[in-house]
Amino acid sequence: MEERIPFRVQPMLATLVARAFDKPGWIYEEKYDGYRILAYKEGSRVTLRSRNGKDCTETFAAVADAVRNIRAETLLLDGEVVAFDRHRVSRFQLLQKGNAAPSYAVFDCLYRNGYDLRKAPLSKRRAVLEKTIPNEGTIFVSRQLSTNGIRAYEEAKEKGYEGLVAKDLASRYVEQRSTKWLKVKVHQEEEFVIAGYTAPSGTRICFGALLLGAYSGDQLVFVGKVGTGFSRAALRSLFGQFQPLIRKTPSLVDPPRQAELTHLNPKLIAQIAFEEWTADRKLRQPVFLGLRDDKTPEECRVPETEP
Repeated sequence: MEERIPFRVQPMLATLVARAFDKPGWIYEEKYDGYRILAYKEGSRVTLRSRNGKDCTETFAAVADAVRNIRAETLLLDGEVVAFDRHRVSRFQLLQKGNAAPSYAVFDCLYRNGYDLRKAPLSKRRAVLEKTIPNEGTIFVSRQLSTNGIRAYEEAKEKGYEGLVAKDLASRYVEQRSTKWLKVKVHQEEEFVIAGYTAPSGTRICFGALLLGAYSGDQLVFVGKVGTGFSRAALRSLFGQFQPLIRKTPSLVDPPRQAELTHLNPKLIAQIAFEEWTADRKLRQPVFLGLRDDKTPEECRVPETEP
């Protein structure tokens, strides 16, 4: 048997919808708060790739070892590397800070032992996945919620999950955003571009708050400032990373009118938790969770939800 998978893929992405729903022929899975990872097993060689193609094999070595131990010569898995709190809820902060052991929640199987499964319906891919993955320890099959979408949302809300992902069991795997996979948020959490910072005041060191932006079309628009969620070590570390990115003019098309702003080239991405979007499309009660390096700035967009 050929020990190489003859293709590489871009991940299938879910479309955000505004509210929970129930449809026949759909399943509802826990939405995990971690890093999207494609795992390629080719004989004894395992490669983990992020959604933007970054090699994460060494970063998540324990996950790579778990994939290597699966009984299959060739295997391509899609899932999320996560870290859980004591309530078994995935938390990006725990993963980003290395405060908990990473696990791999696998929700799709695209290739196994010479067979390309991308054109097979999700129901078949899921069946292959459940027969392939040991479902214990570091690697496991993603958790399904209630078979009723409305009850699944209430379950996700009750348990404190980030949200749920609804999937059409008849759907093929496509390398783009699709309406055959839909996500519903329970807790608001998104990635935003760091476009600058304000001056510190009082006992604050390095900077006061970050200016956050998201793309609308090809324009980077201001969505608010975040000044909480930083330790003193984080303030120093971020401030050092900002210095090579300083620019004279704003990268935002609508920067806030405020003195002592420092503008940055839009290169760094922040993970932000927040209460809600306001009517004028600004973030309410944002909190900084960490930096991300698995996405491009252009992927940080003002959300457009399906009705």
